[in-house]
Parts: sequence; C-alpha cells; structure tokens
Amino acid sequence: MNTYTRFNISFKKGEGCWLWDTRGKKYLDAVAGIATCSLGHSDRILRKKLVAQLKKLQHISNLYKIEEQEELSKYLTKQSCAESVFFCNSGAEANESAIKLIKKFGNKIYTGKETFILAAESSFHGRTLATLSATGQPKYQKGFEPMVKGFKFFKYNDIASVKKLFDECQKNDQKVSGVLIEPIQGEGGVIPGDKLFFKDLRKLCTQNNSLLILDEVQSGVGRTGKMWGYETLGIEPDGFTLAKGLGGGHAIGALLVKEKANIFSPGDHASTFGGNPFACRAALTVLEEITRRKILNNVISRGNQLNEGFIKLSDKFPNIINGIRGIGLIQGLVINNSYTDPKTITLKAFDKGLLLVPAGGNVVRFVPPLIISRNEIKILLKKLNLIFEEL
Repeated sequence: MNTYTRFNISFKKGEGCWLWDTRGKKYLDAVAGIATCSLGHSDRILRKKLVAQLKKLQHISNLYKIEEQEELSKYLTKQSCAESVFFCNSGAEANESAIKLIKKFGNKIYTGKETFILAAESSFHGRTLATLSATGQPKYQKGFEPMVKGFKFFKYNDIASVKKLFDECQKNDQKVSGVLIEPIQGEGGVIPGDKLFFKDLRKLCTQNNSLLILDEVQSGVGRTGKMWGYETLGIEPDGFTLAKGLGGGHAIGALLVKEKANIFSPGDHASTFGGNPFACRAALTVLEEITRRKILNNVISRGNQLNEGFIKLSDKFPNIINGIRGIGLIQGLVINNSYTDPKTITLKAFDKGLLLVPAGGNVVRFVPPLIISRNEIKILLKKLNLIFEEL
C-alpha cells in the first residue's frame, strides 16, 4: 500500500556500519534501520546465536513457559529499575501496552473519576490509534480523527505547563492517571530532556499518585551512552518501554514496570508473537554483546567525537547549521530551513555514500550502529563537510 515515501535505493548486503546497494555502491550507515541495528549489519555473534536458535525453537506462543523469554526478563530486570516485563513486537505496541496500563491504574485507583494521561507536545509514540492520540504532533493525526479521548498535552521540558494540567484536573474533580514521555524526543527533532524538569516531573507524579512511564523506544539499550535513557536524567520511572535497538534489527518490544505498576491480570493484554524464543534470543544477544564488548564506552567516546566534529562544522557553515542537539549516538543538526532543508541534505548524502534521516522538520538525525569506530566517525564528518561545501 502507499504508506511510505521511499528513497529510490535498494540494498543487497551489509556489514558492520556499511551497506551496499544493488549496483554495488558502498554507504556509511548513520541511520541503522532508524536507531535499530545496535550491533550493525550482519553481526557475526548475532548470526551465530540466531542460527542456533532456529535449529532449536522459534515460536510456540505464550500458552506455555518460554525459557528464552524468562532469561531475557531476568536480564532486563536485573540491569534496570524494573521488576516485571511484558513483551510485544514493536515500539508502538509497547507504548500501546503502557497506555492501557496507565488507564487501568487510573480506573483502579480513582474509581468513578474522569482520568487523563499527560503527554508532551512534539512527542511521537507510534501509529496505532491510541499511540497516535498520545503523540503531540497534529500532522500525524490528520485524517484519523476522532482521536482516542483522555489525553492532555504540555510543553516538553516546561514543568509549569505540566503543573497547570494537574491543577486543571484537580479543579474539575479529575485525576491524572499517568504521564507518558520520551527521555529525549527523537522524531520531534532530537530534543534532550532537561534533568531538573524530569526530577520535578518525578516528584509531581509521586505526589499525585500518577504513573510516570518513559518511552525509551529510541533512546533505550545504550543509545545515549547509558543502557537506559532514564539513567541520563537522574530519576527512576514507574515503567519504561523498549523496542528498536533491543532486537538489533529483529522485531521485539517490551514494557518494563516497577511493582507499583505491575497491575495487569491474565486477559488484560496479550501478544501472539510477543516474546517468542527467536526474538528473545536476538535481544539477549544484543544486551550480552553490549556488555561483553563494553559498547557503552564506545557510544560515549564516539558521541563526544561526533559532537566535537559538529561544533567545527557549525563554525564553518553558520548559514546552514542553526544548532546541535543530542547525546551519545542520538544526535541532530538543526538546519536553517531558509537556506536548505534536511531532505535536501539527505538526498545529497546518497551521492557521497552516506545514509542520514531527517527529524522534526528542520533536523538531520544521526543514529548510527553503536559499534561505529573512530575512523568511521571521521569519514562521516568528512562526507558531511563535502555535502555542506556543495550546498
């Protein structure tokens, strides 16, 4: 169906941070399947583990205990603030699960009261009807009205606008059942969360007995230089969602919660494919390799290198670059749209053998595999310089 405006390019193979198209041209990949291929393309260990898993078991459904799923659950809860996990297949499904959980929490705690979920302007939580309703970007909602009721929106990193919504609900004898928010807005333009804002938000949710659920679909699993996005903010949420980088290119999503939010009962929610042995083996391999190879250290170092390079490019091309955003290996260049635009830069990058992805209307996003090397960052910056020189 006509659901994608695709670039006119097709790839036949990949290795590490590199892809080759059907004509044999080589590209440095700074997209990673949109922040998904954590270990790069065709990783040797991931291949080996998944081939072995296919020889053993790939799917049996959640009618039965699943050894790989239990192993992954233990790994995730041991390495995070969460105590329980629900598995699904994508970020939208993980956030859909979070929305249902917040709604159930509100209806359970505040019986008879009208409840709301708060979300941020410029956010992006998915394309199911409920996650679309929680997304603070009307352009994605156009044509799919009416939206699911029960959402109110505040300005990202603006605690006053959050307090205003809490106060409005209190005044109208309503309750806020929870807040769904990204630690760093990805699709909204690579906008990092402010630590003070999130600390105040955590306090506000605790005081009002409202759940704080973080959407870490894009920022989780090492992307920021920490394993989890909330670790960069100095807080612990009541729960958080994962997908993208968790499977290293294979479909898996998850909702992780603390005991307070562990309120689903059998029949409340389910997923036929969620947490199947193959997907769980992929996720386990990604997590184990991030630890074994000390990949988080690489994310921090390469992120700093990338940022330093962006500062130099910004000084050299002030007419093109309006700002630099991000952390670790989720960074963005804010483009002066009166001079050029992110899509033009993305198209020109193809000619230079570089893959980029726009975000938020005026940002070029950089989310390469977490294994990208020092030399590959140098190559990326050199290619960017050539692109800007030709604009």
